[in-house]
Amino acid sequence: MRARRFLPGGWLSAYAFFYIVFLYLPVIFLPIFSINTAATPKFPLTGFTLQWYEDLPRTPALLDAAWNSLIVGVSAAILSTVLGILAARSITRYRYPGRRALNGLIMAPLVLPEVIVAISMLLVMLQLGLSLSLFTVVLGHVLICIPYSMTVLTSGFEGFDRSLEEASADLGESAFGTFRRVTLPLVAPAIISSLLVCFTISLDEFIIAFFLTGTEATLPIYIWGQLRFASKLPGVLALGTLLLVASFLLMTIAEMLRRRAARRTQNEGGLYA
Repeated sequence: MRARRFLPGGWLSAYAFFYIVFLYLPVIFLPIFSINTAATPKFPLTGFTLQWYEDLPRTPALLDAAWNSLIVGVSAAILSTVLGILAARSITRYRYPGRRALNGLIMAPLVLPEVIVAISMLLVMLQLGLSLSLFTVVLGHVLICIPYSMTVLTSGFEGFDRSLEEASADLGESAFGTFRRVTLPLVAPAIISSLLVCFTISLDEFIIAFFLTGTEATLPIYIWGQLRFASKLPGVLALGTLLLVASFLLMTIAEMLRRRAARRTQNEGGLYA
């Protein structure tokens, strides 16, 4: 009986372990091969070198792509967070017909195939007469990032003590002043977390950028282009390692800030719950 009791839990733990190994083991090989002296990723390693990392700053196309990704990421993060604040505030603060349907519509890009979303946005942009550029990439990334921003900000706004806003209004503060002086400071960790999450999502996004970019490539587009040349593979591995580390650090900081916001509003929820 005792064996039967612990068997399902043991199988579940084993499944979770092998799933994580299957998911992340290929990623571990990325930094390992990025310091290999050989141009091809294979075992055994032929030697240790940091040459591929040292060559990255001396690549003009890479620097241009990094600058483009920075512009797109910051712009998408700010726009997504601003729109996410308005939407999260509306959904958590007020009750009105169609509130749940609106929330589901905002979250729809999370479940829709990105290829379909990208093609649809491309058709819309062309019908509007917009030329493909970094601006269209920003619009596409905003659409993808808003659901993530909403998830983080809703966690910050839920459980918010409305008596603080009522006390501010009783003291003569305007609605906007109350929002600026009382509400925003309390949800500031969630806002910063939303900015970091949206920037990370935009930095790593490939499909939307592939369909909506023009002649100015972002980092994912640059990496895709370099993969066609075998001699460029070591540099791609080094660049991918840096992006992996940056994404991990940003997401870790974002989750720490989200948890801080959840504690401040007495609301506990997952980052992607």
